[in-house]
Amino acid sequence: MHFPMPVATLSAFVVAVAVILVAGALCVLYGIFVERHWFRARRYRIPVLDPGADSPLTVLHLSDLHMVERDDAKVRFLASLPVPDVAVVTGDFLGDPRAVERVVEVLRPLRGRLASYFVLGSNDLYAPKPLNYAHYFVRSRRKRTSVRGRDADLRQGLLDDGWTDLDNRRTELPVDGTRLEVMGMHDPHIQLADLRLAPRRDPGAVGLAVVHSPDPAPELAAFGWDLILTGHTHGGQVRMPFVGALVTNSHIPTRLCRGLSLVPPSVMHVSPGMGTSKYAPFRFLCRPEATLLELLPRQSGTPAAAEHRGSVSA
Repeated sequence: MHFPMPVATLSAFVVAVAVILVAGALCVLYGIFVERHWFRARRYRIPVLDPGADSPLTVLHLSDLHMVERDDAKVRFLASLPVPDVAVVTGDFLGDPRAVERVVEVLRPLRGRLASYFVLGSNDLYAPKPLNYAHYFVRSRRKRTSVRGRDADLRQGLLDDGWTDLDNRRTELPVDGTRLEVMGMHDPHIQLADLRLAPRRDPGAVGLAVVHSPDPAPELAAFGWDLILTGHTHGGQVRMPFVGALVTNSHIPTRLCRGLSLVPPSVMHVSPGMGTSKYAPFRFLCRPEATLLELLPRQSGTPAAAEHRGSVSA
């Protein structure tokens, strides 16, 4: 026998659905018009240098700028950042191939006093295109066709400005008696990383590994890289209270997709990035961020990861 729903119950149900829809719409509007332009700079202190290092070393870590031609709020924020000792950009400079000249110009004042390093990401190599958001929740084996971007122009513009290309390359940097062994990998997300570079060559130096995606972090930690700088995840881009990131677009656990983490014996910093795809212009509980890492001398005989707890300030 069918019993009709009481009018009061039906009205309450309709009101509840309306409230949920309105709240959802407000969250979407907030994510599009407020949070994705609400840039912030965070600072961390990491004891990773040799105990005898004379002074701290400041590293500006930027990632996933996804710059487009008109990106005025982002440009103003970048112009407010201090000049670091070392600048590192872990890929996805571009949100549109037409923004090559713009991003090179904007980053020019932020070159490090001692060195400036970069690796490229897939959005630098290929022009963005619309996609189904469900793609991030379901791993597909189907190959997606893409139009080649202007990565050659971007790379040359950065090189002309004095940046060092670390795509599957290594170099070194002497700093006040401390040696840095620096290695970078091309984008693992599109199978361009050369893991043959992962073994350390100078274990007595401080090892800095730079890579767009955090996927190879376990291998890099196993080979003893002291500090791993990476991006790609956008910090999840959409995070829920008490849950955190819904997806990372990578193989790492969602709890590791932004900020500092220990991957013993290494310290890894995953930048939440500063931009979004122009086809997904939305952030929620995951503000765009530039990060200033202050590298400090560690205590004699103590690995960096052991001192990490309690030494980080943001």
